Amino acid sequence: MSLEQLKAFLSKVKGDSSLQEKLKAAKSQDDVVSIAKEHGHEFTTDKISQLNEEELEGVAGGWNIGLGAGGGGT
Repeated sequence: MSLEQLKAFLSKVKGDSSLQEKLKAAKSQDDVVSIAKEHGHEFTTDKISQLNEEELEGVAGGWNIGLGAGGGGT
């Protein structure tokens, strides 16, 4: 349950529009963790909070992963 797992998941999401849509619909960090687990990546919500907004935008293209910040551009 590492930060590396989270970063690997976000890198995977960057090239997968289906996963991006699932994450846009996520209501909480727990939802994000569940989605990641479905795709073979395990980490806890505290790992999400270890990434700063700039890192999330750089890896995830700016969509919101349940942090309430960075939100996907609308």
